[in-house]
Amino acid sequence: MKYTAPLTDLRFALYDVLDAPTQFAALMGDSAPDRDLIDAVLDEGAKFCEQVLTPLNAVGDAEGCTYDKATRSVKTPTGFADAYRQYRDGGWTGLTGPTAYGGQGLPETVGAAMKEMIESSNIAWGTYPLLSAGAIDALWHHGEDWQKDVFLTRLVDGSWTGTMCLTEPHCGSDLGLLKTRAEPVGDGSYKVYGTKIFITAGDNDFADNIAHLVLARLPDAPAGTRGISMFIVPKFAVARDGTVGERNPVFAGSIEHKMGLSGSATCVMNFDGAVGYLVGKENRGLNAMFTMMNSARLGVGIQGLGLIETSFQNAAAYARDRLQMRALSGVKRPDKPADPLTVHPDVRRMLLTQRAVAESGRLLCLYNGLQVDRVNLLTDPAERAAADALCGFLTPITKGLLTELAIECTSHGMQVLGGHGYIAEWGMEQLMRDSRITTIYEGTTQIQAIDLLGRKVLGLNGVGLNLFLAEIRGFLDAHEGRSSLVPFVGELRRLADEWQTATLEISLRAKSDAEEMGAAAVDYLFYSGYITLAYFWARSVEAVTRESFAGTARFREEKLALARFYFERILPRTQQHLATIRAGGSSLMQAPDSLFEAA
Repeated sequence: MKYTAPLTDLRFALYDVLDAPTQFAALMGDSAPDRDLIDAVLDEGAKFCEQVLTPLNAVGDAEGCTYDKATRSVKTPTGFADAYRQYRDGGWTGLTGPTAYGGQGLPETVGAAMKEMIESSNIAWGTYPLLSAGAIDALWHHGEDWQKDVFLTRLVDGSWTGTMCLTEPHCGSDLGLLKTRAEPVGDGSYKVYGTKIFITAGDNDFADNIAHLVLARLPDAPAGTRGISMFIVPKFAVARDGTVGERNPVFAGSIEHKMGLSGSATCVMNFDGAVGYLVGKENRGLNAMFTMMNSARLGVGIQGLGLIETSFQNAAAYARDRLQMRALSGVKRPDKPADPLTVHPDVRRMLLTQRAVAESGRLLCLYNGLQVDRVNLLTDPAERAAADALCGFLTPITKGLLTELAIECTSHGMQVLGGHGYIAEWGMEQLMRDSRITTIYEGTTQIQAIDLLGRKVLGLNGVGLNLFLAEIRGFLDAHEGRSSLVPFVGELRRLADEWQTATLEISLRAKSDAEEMGAAAVDYLFYSGYITLAYFWARSVEAVTRESFAGTARFREEKLALARFYFERILPRTQQHLATIRAGGSSLMQAPDSLFEAA
């Protein structure tokens, strides 16, 4: 498998479409990074990902992580620890970290661009810094000052890594059922007892310490989710003054043998009276954990994007070189015994689907990064609340849609290679296996869909949706007369109106039958997602057709062709999802339970 960072497209997205440097300047003043600095980050990040991480991707898949029962510890694949050392030495662990704790303080939008390159080159390795980034977010927003001084500083400099410990053997996403308990010691610390499963990056062999953020119950906690608190439990005991002591009784009990992502240690973690500290308020652990989880969900959406990009690059390279039959319209390469795969319509469909989704998905991820920056940096409460609502609305779309499309697009990549795609030698089957978990962890697609429709739209009166629709309509009004946008503006305006109407229809049905929301949710997520990507394609067309656009004619032609393909061949999927939404949930909920029994 090969990977070349798409720097031209990343710069187009950041500068021409989103005008990120101007937005950074408005948010950060003199401390904002200029284009030269951002370019330097992209260039150096690309070198690290291409030269260090990409060669380790197949190694990690072939070797996987190994578990030592005697020491109850994990060994990562060959080269992973050294890659992390280089990553840390390069200052990448603190790229977007708070400057007060040793970070560089660059915008999350820039961090999202770097994350895309990491996930494209080696998604399994990328899980380790991904979980640490979530721990940094949680402690930055909810930790006490001493916890920031002790833990946050070391997470930012990369000497320690972080994890998120939620799931238990008897409960998956229903955290109200968790049993892990925390007993106060009397000196401000707690002893944590319980077992957590599916803990990504639960152990490794390259960090000096690991800070586990753990959900547990206090002795007098109320039942359900209202009785959950969050604790920071280090692998090696840590005193309040930062002194590191003996091994804390928290160990990896085993590692999972998985379909994919073999280089990422997925651990069963046993807490046998491990000493930890409360983060945030008692019984309010979900508030703190959701800060970390939302960061992780955006990160998993970027994982989906990275897999799509890499699958496209390798499938396109194969299709250009592979000779297979003649074109239906006649010979295209008379100097060869057959024409390349790229002449065949359905091969082109698969490749164009990958690229069209990758390029609009990239804009969605970077745009979401901008909303995170606005939430973090805006001082006006109303503006900050609007950015938070918009970010909250787009997060389940980013995570749910891009991961589901990653499964589709890596399958396309395998299909383009045919039999060669199915064997390990070419690396395509690894991408497909690695993609499968992305729709499951950090909240399944179904959970993202319920979060989007049930909570962010119906539960919050559609604040985020209305803000996004207002932005789309504002864009359409501003460019109504642009001839280059005529093929896109009318359809996008129709869909914006239809989106609002469909949402109202679901709301009315859900008032009389609560199951209607659940029946419509996944289709609503896809429906919303495809319209969202269409908006970013319209913005791309606007950018390449400006008089001031400095790109090449070829680049402009490619973007216009991809936009036309997306609007004509992918965007119509919205109508299938809308038809399913409008069919209602009766055929689901009225089907007899006997259908789920063995014959």
